[in-house]
Amino acid sequence: MPVQNVAGVGDAAGPDQWFKSLPIITQYWFGATVVVTLAANFGIINPYLLFWSWNDIKSRLELWRFLTPFCFAGPFDFSTLMVVYLLVQFSKQYEVGGPFNTGAGGGTADYAFCLLLGAGSVLVTYPLLLGFVRLAPVFCRTLIYYVLYIWSKRNPTAQANIWGIPMAAIYLPFAYLAFNVFTGNSYMDLIHGMSVGHVYYFLVDVVPMVYGKDLLRTPQFLINYFGTGQYQPQQPMNAAPRQPAAAPAGGGGAPPAGGGGHNWGGGGRALGRN
Repeated sequence: MPVQNVAGVGDAAGPDQWFKSLPIITQYWFGATVVVTLAANFGIINPYLLFWSWNDIKSRLELWRFLTPFCFAGPFDFSTLMVVYLLVQFSKQYEVGGPFNTGAGGGTADYAFCLLLGAGSVLVTYPLLLGFVRLAPVFCRTLIYYVLYIWSKRNPTAQANIWGIPMAAIYLPFAYLAFNVFTGNSYMDLIHGMSVGHVYYFLVDVVPMVYGKDLLRTPQFLINYFGTGQYQPQQPMNAAPRQPAAAPAGGGGAPPAGGGGHNWGGGGRALGRN
């Protein structure tokens, strides 16, 4: 699967620089997912300890189970690699492209609130779905498609293509769903994530527009920590100010934040421009 200039990978000096260039929420989610998935696959951690289990949380106070189901991508195979890839791409695109504004100016604090709401909603609705279909007690893919669905609603006219088929971003979640159905892969976790994402979109975009009410507000503690707009880590007091990167020879300059596209899949897939 050829990938060209994915999120600036070709421009970074190495994996560590690329990792540090990711926005803060995506950086921590991706890093935790890699660590947890590798630890489970190499036998360092029993995978059962990573699954969602309310009984174990109540009886044994295994509080880490609130987080690990969203960071375990699965066993070593191609689908797990794609899960991690989609996590980085869509989380990064949505985080730097301006999330829905719920009180922090459409910035990092709003995205953190969005993920917390999504994770909580997935945990609450998961038991309800067990009465209809058997789902694995891990939610990494579910949360990724929650983010993908919201990103597509935030950027409905952005141009994208999957496996060489061009389409508007608004249709992208359904294209992935159809692909999983036709290839015989699991798809109920995709539907679960998209359904929760639609509820978030309805509350944050439709309700304020139609009814004039803001039902979702980013908690003040998140705004106090991340500030408004995109989070910028504080520089040490003795650190020299950063100099702007020089434009590459031949012109072109630096790409705008969140607007760089990349190609992937059979014919390449250009993510939306924010």
